[in-house]
Amino acid sequence: MRVCGYCATSWNRLLVICLRLLFIVPAGLHVRSQGDSQSDNKVMDNVTVRQGETVFLSCSQGDVVTHTAWLNRSSILYAGVDKWSVDPRVSLVTFNRDEFTIKIENVDVSDEGLYVCAVQTSSRPRTTFVHIIVQVPPKIIDFSKDMVVNEGTNVTLMCLANGKPEPAINWRVHSLSGGSVGSDDEYLDIPSISRHKAGEYECMAANDIAADTRTLRLVVNYPPSVLGGRDIGVTLGQRGVLQCEADAVPAATFEWYRDDRRIFNGFDGIEINDSGTFSKLTLFNVSETDYGNYTCVAINKLGSANTSIVLYEVIEPTSSTLLQVETTSFLEMTSSALEQTATECSQLWEEPGAVQDGNSGTSGTYTSLCLLLILTLQLLLKF
Repeated sequence: MRVCGYCATSWNRLLVICLRLLFIVPAGLHVRSQGDSQSDNKVMDNVTVRQGETVFLSCSQGDVVTHTAWLNRSSILYAGVDKWSVDPRVSLVTFNRDEFTIKIENVDVSDEGLYVCAVQTSSRPRTTFVHIIVQVPPKIIDFSKDMVVNEGTNVTLMCLANGKPEPAINWRVHSLSGGSVGSDDEYLDIPSISRHKAGEYECMAANDIAADTRTLRLVVNYPPSVLGGRDIGVTLGQRGVLQCEADAVPAATFEWYRDDRRIFNGFDGIEINDSGTFSKLTLFNVSETDYGNYTCVAINKLGSANTSIVLYEVIEPTSSTLLQVETTSFLEMTSSALEQTATECSQLWEEPGAVQDGNSGTSGTYTSLCLLLILTLQLLLKF
C-alpha cells in the first residue's frame, strides 16, 4: 500500500511537470527559430476586477486540439475538463471546440497575477496570457480615538488605510471655523492647539472604487473668561437681578461675593441660579444695605476669572417732586419774559421824544402797555 501511494504521488508530480513543460516552455521561449513561425502567442491582456467579484478567463481552442489547460503562476487550474485546483471558487464554464472558459468567484488579492491558457494542437502550440489586477476598496485600519487635551498642547491625529489603488487621505474638521484642514497625510499634526480648533475631525480614505470615512471628537480644555458685567440700578424695595456669563471648557462653576463675603443660595433672601454658561443672583427686596459692589467668579480646573457688578439706587420721582419741578420751570420762564419785557420798554423810553410829550399817541400807548405788563408779571411771581 505504501509503494502504490508513493507511485501515485510521483505520477501526479511527474504529470504536472510534463504539463508545465508542454504548455509553458514553448510559449515562454523567445528564441528566433523555425519553430517560432509555427507558434501563435497572444499578447497579454489585463483584466481588472474588484475584490469580491467574479472574473471569467477565456481562450479559443481551434482545430485538432490534443492538450489544453489553464494555469496560474504556481499551479494548474484545469487540464481540459479535469479540475486540478482544489479551490472551490474555481469552476469550468465552457469547454468546446471554440472556447475554453473558467471562472473564479469572490476574487481576492491573492488571485492577482499572471494566468496562461496553453493549447497544444497537432500543428503548433498556442498560448494566451492574462494578467488579473484586483482592485480593493479602501479601508481605514487604524484611527485615533476621541481626545481631550488642554489648550496649547501639541496634537497628532492618525488615519491609516489600505486599498488598491492606494487610497488618498483627506482630513476635514467640523467646528465653528469648519472646512478642510489642508492635509492629505496619514498623520495630522496640530501644534499648540487652540480652543477654536476643537470639534469633530473626519478622515476620508478614497480611491477609484469607493471611500471609507471615520470621525473622532477632539475636546480642547481652556480656563474661564468672564464677559463684562453690567451695573444695575434698582429702586429701594424692588427686585434686583445680577447676571454673569463665562466661557470655559470644562464648564465653569460660579461663586458670588459681596465685598469680601461670599454669598450662598438662600442667604438673606438671595437666590442664585446657575444654568450652563450663565449664573443669576436675585435680590427680591432690595434694602439700603444691599447696594454696593458684587463680584462673580467663574472657576474650572484650569483657572478662574471674575467680573464686578455695581448695584446702585434709583430714586423714582413722586407727585410733590414733579409739582416742584413744574413750578420751578414756570418761574424760570416768567422771569425770563419779565426781563425781556423790561429790556424792550427801556429801549422804548430811550428813543428821542419817547416820553417828552405826554399827548403823543403812539409813544404814550407803548409806554402804558409796558408798565401794565411789568405790573402783571410781578403779581404772578408773588404767587
